[in-house]
Amino acid sequence: MVTMNEKMLRALIEAGVIKQIYVVGSGAMIYVKADLPNESITAQTLQGKLKTWRTVDAAVRWVRGLGVGKAQLDIGSWQPSQKGLKIQYQPKSLRVQLKRYT
Repeated sequence: MVTMNEKMLRALIEAGVIKQIYVVGSGAMIYVKADLPNESITAQTLQGKLKTWRTVDAAVRWVRGLGVGKAQLDIGSWQPSQKGLKIQYQPKSLRVQLKRYT
């Protein structure tokens, strides 16, 4: 599955390449997936991470803002009460500095 940022996704929609848009709920997150003729793509942020939402209506508003009037909702594996894991990365050099000064 290939990922694309909002600008590239909007250009594909305007060109008529997108066959179907899905708002997908999986675990604690909601994301947007689109079908091209040969593959599926997911929306990503400008930093290259998967673009996610906390509520279905926020994701649908974003899709509507792209100019899409019809999308499919897939919430079969969505667990709204599930808590998402927030993993924070600390570089090794920062850990060493913290150990020295504490």
